[in-house]
Amino acid sequence: MSDGKSGLQLRSLLKKSGELELSLIDVPTPEPADDEVVVRVEATPINPSDLGLLIGPADMSTAKESGSADAPVITAKMPESAMRMMAARLDQSLPVGNEGAGVVIRTGSSDAAKALMGKAVSMIGGAMYTQYRTIKVRDVMELPSGTTPADGASWFVNPLTALGMTETMRRENHKALVHTAAASNLGQMLNKICIKDGIGLVNIVRSKEQADILHKIGAKYVVDSTADTFMDDLTNALVETGATIAFDAIGGGKLASQILTCMEIAANKTAKEYSRYGSNVYKQVYIYGSLDNRPTELSRTFGLTWGVGGWLLTPFLQKIGPAEIGRLRQRVASELKTTFASHYTQVVSLQETLQLSNIAVYNKRSTGEKFLINPNKG
Repeated sequence: MSDGKSGLQLRSLLKKSGELELSLIDVPTPEPADDEVVVRVEATPINPSDLGLLIGPADMSTAKESGSADAPVITAKMPESAMRMMAARLDQSLPVGNEGAGVVIRTGSSDAAKALMGKAVSMIGGAMYTQYRTIKVRDVMELPSGTTPADGASWFVNPLTALGMTETMRRENHKALVHTAAASNLGQMLNKICIKDGIGLVNIVRSKEQADILHKIGAKYVVDSTADTFMDDLTNALVETGATIAFDAIGGGKLASQILTCMEIAANKTAKEYSRYGSNVYKQVYIYGSLDNRPTELSRTFGLTWGVGGWLLTPFLQKIGPAEIGRLRQRVASELKTTFASHYTQVVSLQETLQLSNIAVYNKRSTGEKFLINPNKG
């Protein structure tokens, strides 16, 4: 298998019977077209966006292991309520993994492809939990010299999401922002961007340990949503920063509503006159994650000048266009080991990715736990 003509690929299959099956299959590696390269994948992260496809809302308390050590199989029940949402993927064996990095081992005939032979590159384009990936040159970025595939594995989703947040803030005429679940890998990147670019950032966390992580990297405004003083602490940070846009990874429960309420109180503290319709300062919360799957509750105590919407990286990138995407990608490449460095707690093989003990850890999506898969790990 070392010639890269075929390799193992991790698949997620949701059967009509309501059973989720995760397995490894041996797939042939397509020969590269003129404008393509074959990459030996050496690093690919497990992001929340990957878990959505890999496991989704499956009930992992029902999970069972079978198969062999070389070809493990995991099965679990998908709740009835989730099946309707997933009608489009039933009985399809789907490859997983949004982004990754590795070394180019074969190329197509174009000059751009041939120039990448033997180079370490990072990639975007799905199906990364695989040993070999044939991919278009435009979807890879050559890694700067001295950068390993592990350094470049998380080059796309989190860095461009964090940059997308500050870009959205500027484009929509806000001057500072709020972020929830803020001690995550993404949250730490966002802090580094905001510190470097001089942007006010209010971080909302759920524990003192998470607050400590952010204070260590220089975050100025960190508030704990479990504290009795949360609403006052948040309001004070909003007054100081002038933040009127928030990016919320939690989604469910009351947090979005609490943020809008505190933004309204902060706006009224500086208002020149009273308005029975609330302040005329526009307040926006974008929900971009679902760490809490409950409904989003809005108690409308924040006037009438506000919005709550969804925010997703891909539509944002489509909106800004190729030239702007190129500018953002360039920034990521030049700051891969600083602003956009990711830290992993565990490196696993494809087989180890399908061990129930590991799934139990990475599927919790807890701050401070990030897994990296090396599909070619010995």
